[in-house]
Amino acid sequence: MSSPSMTLFYSPTSPFVRKVMVLLHETGQLDRVALQQVQAPPTTTDGELNRLNPAGKIPALRLADGNVLHDSRVILDYLDQQHVGDPLIPLQGPSRWRRLTLASLADAILDAAVLIRYESFLRPADKRWEQWQQGQQAKIERALQQFEDEAIAELACHFDIAAIGVACALGYLDFRQAQLGWRERFPQLAGWYAEISQRPSMQATQPPD
Repeated sequence: MSSPSMTLFYSPTSPFVRKVMVLLHETGQLDRVALQQVQAPPTTTDGELNRLNPAGKIPALRLADGNVLHDSRVILDYLDQQHVGDPLIPLQGPSRWRRLTLASLADAILDAAVLIRYESFLRPADKRWEQWQQGQQAKIERALQQFEDEAIAELACHFDIAAIGVACALGYLDFRQAQLGWRERFPQLAGWYAEISQRPSMQATQPPD
């Protein structure tokens, strides 16, 4: 077995990292990537990570030539072009833009959920802004409603970039907002997720308890 040619800077609890890890599993590229765990909360810094990605965010992917890609969407696009199977991001046409738009909406859920996590866990209690948290929560609810009402059939037809994004978003809600009870209000999403979460790639990338 050859040595990994790339290095992924990651945290096992990051939902954005999880998307990348799911794609690596699905496309058979795990052995090409070495994992380097870093801590990247917004209140601290990691010197090596900041040198690789000035934004100080994960995931970041160092390629064999030393160049570094960052932002999960960029990394996913790159890795999807490095395997011989069917692409998980459509190459062109209306399907490409539709699937990327669905993936972007899933990212909006993650962005809002992560911000709520920061506000409710890292910010001192006397400085927390409840109305702001409610605004973020409303974004999550609107996105879930759109997936429930308009995109279930599309998600079920193929486990691609859109389905990966939504699955990781729902997994993160379970991980950080278990009290949300989204399954009761979005039963079609719940049924889809119950099935899709059993995929080996999803099982192997669950965040630690």
